[in-house]
Amino acid sequence: MKIQLGKNEWKTFEKGQEKCYLLTNGLGGFSSLTMIGSNARNDHALMMTSVKAPNLRFHMITNVQEKLQIGEKIYDLSNQEYVNRTKNQYGFTYLQSASYEYFPQWTYQIEGIEIVKTIVMVHGENTVGVSYKIYSHNSQKAKLILTPLLRFTLKDQMLQKEQLFELNHNYIKSNGQMLYFQTNGLLERREPCYMKDLYFEYDARDGREAVGTAFVNHNIVIEIQEAEKEAFLIYSNQLEERKIQEILHKERSRMELLEAQCSIQNPAGRMLARNADQYIVYRESTRGKSIIAGYPFFGDWGRDTMIAMIGCTIVTKQFEAAKSILRTFQSYCRNGIMPNVFPEEGTQPFYNTVDASLLFIETVYQYYLATQDNVFVSEMYPVMKEIIQCYCNGTENHIHMDADGLIKAGADLEQLTWMDVRVGDVLPTPRHGKPVEVNAYWYNALMVMSQFSKELDDSKDYYEDLAGKVKESFIQVFWDDELGCLKDVISGTLADKQIRCNQIWALSMSFSMLDQEKSEKILGKVYEKLYTPYGLRSLAFDDNEFHAFCKGSAWDRDMAYHQGTVWAFPLGAYFRAYLRWSKDKVKAIQTVERQLQDLEPCLTEGCLGHIAEIYDGINPNESRGCFAQAWSVGEIVRVYELLERFQKEEQR
Repeated sequence: MKIQLGKNEWKTFEKGQEKCYLLTNGLGGFSSLTMIGSNARNDHALMMTSVKAPNLRFHMITNVQEKLQIGEKIYDLSNQEYVNRTKNQYGFTYLQSASYEYFPQWTYQIEGIEIVKTIVMVHGENTVGVSYKIYSHNSQKAKLILTPLLRFTLKDQMLQKEQLFELNHNYIKSNGQMLYFQTNGLLERREPCYMKDLYFEYDARDGREAVGTAFVNHNIVIEIQEAEKEAFLIYSNQLEERKIQEILHKERSRMELLEAQCSIQNPAGRMLARNADQYIVYRESTRGKSIIAGYPFFGDWGRDTMIAMIGCTIVTKQFEAAKSILRTFQSYCRNGIMPNVFPEEGTQPFYNTVDASLLFIETVYQYYLATQDNVFVSEMYPVMKEIIQCYCNGTENHIHMDADGLIKAGADLEQLTWMDVRVGDVLPTPRHGKPVEVNAYWYNALMVMSQFSKELDDSKDYYEDLAGKVKESFIQVFWDDELGCLKDVISGTLADKQIRCNQIWALSMSFSMLDQEKSEKILGKVYEKLYTPYGLRSLAFDDNEFHAFCKGSAWDRDMAYHQGTVWAFPLGAYFRAYLRWSKDKVKAIQTVERQLQDLEPCLTEGCLGHIAEIYDGINPNESRGCFAQAWSVGEIVRVYELLERFQKEEQR
């Protein structure tokens, strides 16, 4: 699937900055700029390296500004906003088209000279390449002047005046970091200067630091003397001679293979399945695979990984990556709890989650269904038994099984579910007690363990017997006839009766406690109060605590984050539940197919080829939060695969 953009997409600077691209390297590093080539965020960078995978990242090259000189005329092809708007660069007036398929690509045309620019990032390396194919129908002397904007700072730090840069014929050195460069242009030293007051519009909207600085000390000059010329610029932390076209060919072949190995045929689904690989990273501290929760802000987290990895690894048939991730989590399980944040150098893991361990069991089960790999299940079996035992007997963070068999968790300032915002001593969505989705996961885990125990000749009626008790208690305490759906939490507070998207997982897990009648009512209520084309609202729109927008200061965003904001990832569970529980399968298939088409514009808004983290609650028409979110992508990849499976079954 190729996304093609034309001049109507950049009628104004503001419109031109609405879309960006993302390339990643499997180490946590990435390249991301807007589709007019500007930096609209502090975290936009031509080259963000990962010094220690995946979270120790350095912002190395902010951008490369481009000027085309024809005779005595100079055309500025660059685009950037500045605090002083009179300095703004409007190179998009010369931009004829932009596209994204495997790589972002731009085509400029000025006075008979056409320039096709492509950016590529090498998988498994901190290497970025920029290719320029130049076609000249102008008889005058011309040259392309490239000016790298240097930063060489930690990802969230700003460039300081006292930072020194060393420039050699093939490397740049600063702040303890060395970056080699290779080009077929001419290195031209220039008077060092700071390019101040870069303005980041999207950070300003969110109350983040919106002003930045870059350092300039050289140009790369490309003489245009032929009718056709290829120029390139490659940055890498490795000293190695490379050919830009070989890099492009190798990376495209790798991505084509990712598409080919998944079974999805829908073009949008195939693009998402391929791009799901961009979240899979190597973690140096554990020497295994992990999943980045979202770009550009997040690292790898336990809960997010468990939700995202089914779509990102198992559905896409990256089974070795799936096993590596699960082994990593297994090794860090403590008292039955999976880590929510992995250790970096000199730090300990955080175990502030009640659901990651139960989702771990479901993920192993999904891996088993896809592979029938009993050997790996037997390897994971002891830690899964430990999880069940610890949850039954009680473990950290006030997690324990109550007398009715249901799981209770959280106290004080603990936030253990995915609705985990805490602002100082304020909990916008306290869910202490018995959360609905946690107990759906609990029942599911017991049923999975019942099946695994039989498969592995460790048959125990205990799991199934306890699951029966859990089911009886769950229906008794969570079902609310007045609401016509499930309570969100059992806590003895007004929050119990809030209509939230968490109940959808009681319908979508491998094993459900609900009957047909109740399931249909829940689906109806979720569609009425929570459904939008881009995700499910985290709280019903008619609730007194509903927030229509998630923007502004950090406080405003945090208070709205789970109070009505639309989240894309629960939509995956909703679609799977709808396909599962609808009596008319043909109609259900047609409905989900149509609603997926309504979702597909997400792939051409925000970050091309990805689905964002969140959208506004009342009118979700613009991506917010992370512009590319692993569980948003992974969950929708699962839907495409399931829908096509249902379509094939109906055709038989």
